[in-house]
Amino acid sequence: MALSSSDLPAIYSLLANSMSGDESVRKPAEVALSQSESRPGFCSCLMEVITAKDLASQVDVRLMATVYFKNSINRYWRSRRDSGISIEEKTHLRQKLLAHLREEDYKIAMMLAVLISRIARIDYPKDWPEFFSILANQLQSADILTSHRIFMILFRSLKELSTKRLSADQKNYAEITSHFFDYCWHLWQSDVRTILHGFSALTQNCDPNVIEQHHDELYLISERWLLCSKIIRQLILSGFPSDAKAVQEVRPVKEVSPVLLNAIQSLLPYYSSFQKGHGKFWEFVKRACTKLMKVLVMIQNRHPYSFSDKSVLPPVLDFCLNKITEPDPELLSFEQFLIQCMVMVKRVLECKEYKPSLTGRVMDASVITLEQTKKNMSNVVGGVLTSLLPNERIILLCNVLIRRYFVLMASDLEEWSQSPESFHHEQDMVQWTEKLRPCAEALYIVLFENYSQLLAPIVVSILQESMSGCPASAIEITPGLLLKEAAYGAAAYVYYELSNYLSFKEWFNGALSLELSNDHHNMLIIHRKIALVLGQWVSEIKDDTKRPVYCGLIRLLQAKDLSVKLAACRSLCSHIEDANFSEHEFMDLLPVCWDSCFKLFDEVQELDSKVQVLNLISILIAHVSEIIPYANQLVQFFRKVWEESSGESLLQMQLLVALRNFLVALGYQSPNCYSVLLPILQRGLDINSPDELLEDSMLLWEATLSNAPGMVPQLLTYFPCLLDILERSFDHLEVAVNIIEDYVILGGAEFLNMHASAVAKLLDLIVGNVNNRGMRSIIPVIDMLIQCFPMEVPPLINSTLQKLIVICLSGGDDYDPSKTAVKASSSAILARILVMNTNYLAQLTAEPSLPLLLQQASIPAEDNILLSLVDIWLDKVDNATSNQRKTFGLALSIILTLRLPQVLDKLDLILSVCTSIIMGGTDESADEDSSSDNMSSSRSHDDGNIVSKELRKRQIKFSDPINQLSLENLVRENLKTCGAVHGEAFNVAISRMHPSAFAQLKQALKMP
Repeated sequence: MALSSSDLPAIYSLLANSMSGDESVRKPAEVALSQSESRPGFCSCLMEVITAKDLASQVDVRLMATVYFKNSINRYWRSRRDSGISIEEKTHLRQKLLAHLREEDYKIAMMLAVLISRIARIDYPKDWPEFFSILANQLQSADILTSHRIFMILFRSLKELSTKRLSADQKNYAEITSHFFDYCWHLWQSDVRTILHGFSALTQNCDPNVIEQHHDELYLISERWLLCSKIIRQLILSGFPSDAKAVQEVRPVKEVSPVLLNAIQSLLPYYSSFQKGHGKFWEFVKRACTKLMKVLVMIQNRHPYSFSDKSVLPPVLDFCLNKITEPDPELLSFEQFLIQCMVMVKRVLECKEYKPSLTGRVMDASVITLEQTKKNMSNVVGGVLTSLLPNERIILLCNVLIRRYFVLMASDLEEWSQSPESFHHEQDMVQWTEKLRPCAEALYIVLFENYSQLLAPIVVSILQESMSGCPASAIEITPGLLLKEAAYGAAAYVYYELSNYLSFKEWFNGALSLELSNDHHNMLIIHRKIALVLGQWVSEIKDDTKRPVYCGLIRLLQAKDLSVKLAACRSLCSHIEDANFSEHEFMDLLPVCWDSCFKLFDEVQELDSKVQVLNLISILIAHVSEIIPYANQLVQFFRKVWEESSGESLLQMQLLVALRNFLVALGYQSPNCYSVLLPILQRGLDINSPDELLEDSMLLWEATLSNAPGMVPQLLTYFPCLLDILERSFDHLEVAVNIIEDYVILGGAEFLNMHASAVAKLLDLIVGNVNNRGMRSIIPVIDMLIQCFPMEVPPLINSTLQKLIVICLSGGDDYDPSKTAVKASSSAILARILVMNTNYLAQLTAEPSLPLLLQQASIPAEDNILLSLVDIWLDKVDNATSNQRKTFGLALSIILTLRLPQVLDKLDLILSVCTSIIMGGTDESADEDSSSDNMSSSRSHDDGNIVSKELRKRQIKFSDPINQLSLENLVRENLKTCGAVHGEAFNVAISRMHPSAFAQLKQALKMP
């Protein structure tokens, strides 16, 4: 039933009650509102609440109404059968929204802008063609507040529409850009003049009454101008195709970029002058300068060729370089702006469109290709960059980055002292565009990559200078020690190039090892950076240096400072994972390493730290062979971690990875850890557990079964979880198939007796509902089940086998090798059933439900489905494996015994196929044997008489009745039976065989 204006009081009351602190009031209101969402008229009632003048003061209720309105749009605005919003109501709502542009409350105005943009994304231009023209007309006569709100709507709508990537949508966006760009750009320029004039007046006029009078209006204009900047950015980025692909000049780039730069230069002086007296405008100046520089960065990234114009790239790059190398003293605290300057320089240096092309040009080519045009433009830009970055300026920039931006400040040391753990993560794991030092390091790395031959000697000289000025024995925190810390970092980040200019062995023996032995508290500044150096230079650490380096890292892992310990932890991961890791040199350090890791895990507090330590433990387990002596300690550790990790999915995921490595390391002694493993596994496989744990839990489950010496009751009880998981999705099908196989191999008859119905449901769920790759993974498991239990399994999986018949009789595989493989494997399973349970296949092909399935699959019904399968066996024999070919031959030989005249029509083909199989006679069991050896664990365990999973798998293959049966004898016997059954007709059919084919048959059957 539709809601109307008479329901407004009730809706208002529900909205008010939904914010109540009393749960007994709030919950019923939330339920009632949720039930009303799909009713016609609900959004109209909400709109009335939002726009009612007498409710203007009820901001909370109105804001809640916008939230429910937005949710209703997301769920019901698109045309659907269950939609509660009619076309007429949508029209009314659109008109009402655009009539209520002058919303005074900022939060509500923002929500309205968001929901209008959502509607525009769905309805524009088909159902709301007038949307942008209405906004444009409203702008002509709008006051400052209304225009600000319109720009909020414009920006949100343009951002939403920019995500639509179809060519028609992009064409619409280009048209919007052509209509709006000039107006927005002129308003932007007018507003910036107003803002700069107002700022000038603020700094000159000291009368507080005069200042206060224009404060709010100027601030609103400033906010509108920022919105306008975002709109211009969006139009330039999304309203034109990237010139990196089209190589077509984007005119607004050349028009806008220099003016943006001028605006930055005009606003920057107010950063210092507003800092003390005008806090609100000081914050605005910071946002504005940072935002405008970000806009320039984004324009360069989207339209690199247009940005490379001489009126844009040179002044912008020159400005950024000057601000980095020679900033005004007061700007040094304006980190976000300096970060954007560094980002701009970094983007330009690594921009592939500015790199000289190495491809040549076809001689005498009369037409200039697109690639040649790009090459020409790149060469021009290369010349511009060379003029902007002479060697002296490159060396200056390198020096400034290391000596100014890499060097720890007093505030850094204070932060480090207060919270070493937080300091470590902020410096080394934060996004490089968020902090000044990581950004400077990222710029330095790119600069070095571009000019390595020029800068390598410079970096080495800075390193040597710092080491001379602050010898290894120095312990005072001086500028010299801080410069050495920065120089060590500079050498660490570019190890791959610097190794040609610097001997690590000499550096380590001459300085690093001496500094590592100095335990003075102040040396932690150097120790932390030494840990970084040792981790980065891992590929350059040769055999005679490995041992002292390992000892040094273990020493750092035992340091008193958490930041140093965590840095050592990360570097140890690099060494242990290195292909040249020397386990022999590390072996006697293992006890101390384990103990230090366990203690460090207890000591750290932050989640990132715990994940980092657990990762080191996981890597150690995976790469060190001697794990069993430490098994009890690890079991206790894992138990404690799991108990403490409740609600921390990231930590639990890392724990599951570590446990998997632990299981593989233990091999067939893995039951020693079942006390901690099985409860964790049960929790991870619970359908109600967090989704992010499922993948790692399933991999752990698979590893548990693969490394189990035998089945245990608890593992048997977990199998139904697999059905719950696959009923949700097939995302983890490959692992699930391996798990099913493991249960068949380990559990045998006990497993099948306990979970027969679950197995049947699983196979029925998978077969026919997954792609060919999924089918190719599950078919071998079905084949193994039937081989192991030929009498029990086929009736159990009747529905699945019917689906396999449908797959076999379907067409469309002529040009699809994957589908051909599926059909061949499926038909081999049915052939196996005929060989091992002949009566059941006859029963299966006569099932009343099978013709209906074939009809639903648009497969013509055949009088005798078994004979149709014979045609498939004859057709797919060349696509089958050796074992499948023999299965086909055995099945075809059994067909010879049927009392059907059609058998004689196929006699020639059946005997030809059987002859080729007998005479081909290749057996791939040896190949399978050797390949399965490679699948076993790379570690060796002295497990006595324990039968491994791989050995059991090979035993199943060797005991396959198909391998035991003689196709030659069976064809000879059944050929006699066929002759006895069909009499003279058999002789006639045999006489139709080609003489050479008949001779081969006699040879294969060893007939006289």
